[in-house]
Amino acid sequence: MFIQTEATPNPATLKFIPGRVVVDGSPVEFSSREAAGRSPLAEKLFDVPGVTGVFYGSDFITVTKASGEWQQLKPAILGAIMEHYMSGAPLLADGAAQSDADLDDEDEFFDEADAETVDMIKDLIETRVRPAVANDGGDITFRGFKDGIVYLNMKGSCSGCPSSTATLQHGIQNLLKHFVPDVVEVRPM
Repeated sequence: MFIQTEATPNPATLKFIPGRVVVDGSPVEFSSREAAGRSPLAEKLFDVPGVTGVFYGSDFITVTKASGEWQQLKPAILGAIMEHYMSGAPLLADGAAQSDADLDDEDEFFDEADAETVDMIKDLIETRVRPAVANDGGDITFRGFKDGIVYLNMKGSCSGCPSSTATLQHGIQNLLKHFVPDVVEVRPM
């Protein structure tokens, strides 16, 4: 098994590409050791000193570190990923939700009168923003819309990325304002 690694715009996050489907469906994020309990692989990755986040995309895994150098962390992370796939163990424990999508949908907020606007915003995020963000090892989801402000949740390598504010303010905000006149601002949640 050959696992490729790829840098992301976030220097604290590295993208690992195992050459196979990681998550069939919506991405899954583990932002703490406690959350990792629903995934045997995420638990192993959190055992590597310095690891503070794990994110599963369709065909990649991003790992975020708080400390340590990638040169020292990479062998242990590659070993954990390889060992997991060679064991044939499931990515998520039995009974665990397959993705974060269901949880995300429950927390959305917007006025029912804005439903058509929200549908346009979600469509733009899904078709134009998420594919680009996934290339950088992350994900972005709609959280809410109120008073012309779009609230988005950034995950994976995008969470805490130094360039994420610029991405939100200039890239995503300009795109949404161009296509959806009701949008005045985009904010992270």
